[in-house]
Amino acid sequence: RSKTTTKRRKVDKTNDMGEFDDDERVPVTVLTGFLGSGKTTLLNHILTAEHGKKIAIIENEFGEQGIDDALLAKNTKMQASEEIIEMMNGCVCCTVRQDLVVVLKKLAERTKKGTLKLDGIVIETTGLADPAPVAQTFFVEEAVRKFARLDGIITLVDAKHVEQHLDEVKPEGVENEAVEQVAFADRLILNKVDLVSEPDLTRIEARLRSINAFAPVLRSERSKVSVDQVLDVRGFDLDRTLEMDPEFLNTDGEHEHDTSVSSVSLNVVGDVHMMLANEWIGEILKEKGNDVYRMKGVLAIAGAPYKFVYQGVHMIFDGTFDEDAPWEPSEQRASKLVFIGKNLNEKQLEASFRACLDTEENAATIRAVEQVKDLERHGNTLLGAAQRDDVVALVS
Repeated sequence: RSKTTTKRRKVDKTNDMGEFDDDERVPVTVLTGFLGSGKTTLLNHILTAEHGKKIAIIENEFGEQGIDDALLAKNTKMQASEEIIEMMNGCVCCTVRQDLVVVLKKLAERTKKGTLKLDGIVIETTGLADPAPVAQTFFVEEAVRKFARLDGIITLVDAKHVEQHLDEVKPEGVENEAVEQVAFADRLILNKVDLVSEPDLTRIEARLRSINAFAPVLRSERSKVSVDQVLDVRGFDLDRTLEMDPEFLNTDGEHEHDTSVSSVSLNVVGDVHMMLANEWIGEILKEKGNDVYRMKGVLAIAGAPYKFVYQGVHMIFDGTFDEDAPWEPSEQRASKLVFIGKNLNEKQLEASFRACLDTEENAATIRAVEQVKDLERHGNTLLGAAQRDDVVALVS
């Protein structure tokens, strides 16, 4: 398939009567965006919003371990009207595309039988997916085309890192997925605007419009946008897409990924020591931050009754104990971790993480780290006392 370089023109989305075409097929939203742009966070907003819609969520992860299902699980319980269908391991625009067709056909069959009523479907692609082959599915698969219509491609953009990914030089013949995701968007959500200055945002928006002049750009923090801005937007237009990419409906076209990008999934039984885990994560962020597009996981921390859920994008990290996700008495305490990035060494990552386990084997390392932390705390206490001229504290 040819590279996407042209701008889109705005077209009227109504019929000759000035009204939206009456189409009773199930609207489908394709949610895309590079790794760490905030897609799962947006799905959580959709799951918890009071919109009264029955929605199927089809989720795709790049890697062998599913983490996003754990991040979404508690909100699924809160919103019983939604269903989550996770499609594991692979690129939805390549090897998993037929799995997508199978899932959609099953939903169509249940709808036809009257056992399921759907107001919409949201497909979250992996951050390394080109959305075009996903969109093709709704035009080249007859059974799918009769059941569902492509409502819109919504692309989340990480304001902090998007320029880095748009500028990345790829090997000959390999698509820059970040560029493709912006180019095929019917709506762009510029996320994490709180991490970027206003002049930078103005420059980024101009860059996005140079790639895609049609899609409106919405600013957001933590993926907070109105559900109406995402669902049933009637944004996709086949004629416009064919004008931009005449090979759009060619399912035999080339689609190559950057082979230097891979995923590493770890599943390690046992508790980890909090201090060792902190040191380990800090070292990864410092040494491999540029290469790690995405890291996420659930950790079993020694002595903690709740699961520690974390996410990271390059050198930005966020983690917390999830009080809605306690460790059950019968549940095996284990840590699940996923890394997606360039030049990842699986054996090295696993060995270094196992060195964080709270075991007798690592006891000497744990004692050494705790002693260093104690000295640091004592030093900070003395420094504070000296600054206050607190003689009692200094001699005690």
